[in-house]
Amino acid sequence: MENIALIESFSEFKDDKLIDRVTLMAILEDVFRNALKKKYGEDDNFDIIVNPDKGDLEIWRNRIVVADGEVEDSNREISLTQARKIEPDFEVGEDVSEEVKLVDLGRRAILALRQNLISKIHEHDNTNIYKHFKDLEGEIYTAEVHHIRHRAIILLDDEGNEIVLPKDRQIPSDFFRKGENVRGIIESVELKGNKPTIIMSRTAPGFLEKLFEQEIPEVFDGLITIKKVVRVPGEKAKVAVDSYDDRIDPVGACVGMKGSRIHSIVRELGNENIDVINFTNNEQLFITRALSPAKITSIKMNEEAKTAEVMLKPEEVSKAIGRGGHNIRLAGQLTGYEIDVYREGVEEDVELKEFTDEIEDWVIAEFSKIGLDTAKSVLEQDVDDLVRRTDLEEETIKDVMSVLRAEFEE
Repeated sequence: MENIALIESFSEFKDDKLIDRVTLMAILEDVFRNALKKKYGEDDNFDIIVNPDKGDLEIWRNRIVVADGEVEDSNREISLTQARKIEPDFEVGEDVSEEVKLVDLGRRAILALRQNLISKIHEHDNTNIYKHFKDLEGEIYTAEVHHIRHRAIILLDDEGNEIVLPKDRQIPSDFFRKGENVRGIIESVELKGNKPTIIMSRTAPGFLEKLFEQEIPEVFDGLITIKKVVRVPGEKAKVAVDSYDDRIDPVGACVGMKGSRIHSIVRELGNENIDVINFTNNEQLFITRALSPAKITSIKMNEEAKTAEVMLKPEEVSKAIGRGGHNIRLAGQLTGYEIDVYREGVEEDVELKEFTDEIEDWVIAEFSKIGLDTAKSVLEQDVDDLVRRTDLEEETIKDVMSVLRAEFEE
């Protein structure tokens, strides 16, 4: 009865963990064999009989009967006198099977056995969780905010599994409260010390791609294919789409009437500006589309070096560059080309990088961020406007303009 009572007490773990009784019994046998090895030095002469239906477990030790005084291995041999206490008709040379009770293992062994069982069940549980979430990598998942830390948000799903949303995987405008549901993709799953670490991301391009699959039926059904996604999370994204059915307009289907279909995706991503672009194998046309909303006058491409020089009217340059340079950078990532823009009709202009002897690199970089790469493009601007659009002081801007004017006055 002691064995059965212990098994029943162990079975409480089955109710708390996602583990079936058969698996629990297999773990039990393994744990008991370890306990037998510690007490008797080996376990291969023991039979462990597990009955998962009844929740019962029996341990039998098999020994050979030897004459009194000739026992050399007490684990494998038993004296004739001791054997006849079990059954009075045993003879030398016969096999004896004797049941081992839990009390025979000792109190400390039983406590260690219980602790070992808990550890094995947790290990089994963690392995199952790891496998489950490993299969979900790249898929959208929803969990609830449990704890907010400085560098990460800790989420719990309906099963109580812990998921980490690091700060750098959050959209800059994200703000979550405890108890709120959060959507993202399972970016990575790792086992660290037998415990699975599950990382969620809301900044990965894959999250946007999966949102398209969820919100746009034609993408989910495979009628529209997403060729590539590039993002500046929370700011801007470009999505190249294609359809093998000429009757379907992939851009129109994704955006919807007056943006109705894409609106929920934009809202989920903190009002991220999403450009949906019709994919084409014509690289020149693809670059033209990628630089939308800017209208291009002409393109000079070097396919081997993967560079493109784009000519635009002066008023189109800022559109091509975009706020913070996001538009041109994303267009380059989407097409795989390094794109340089030039103003049409601007003669005798000089690139700002030619003035590095007189203007510091970080100052030139500030102008480049807002699409100003040449001397005349800076001189055309209002000083107050440049103060607002850059991190430069008014005095610094005036000094730069003075240097640039001197170049054209010579």
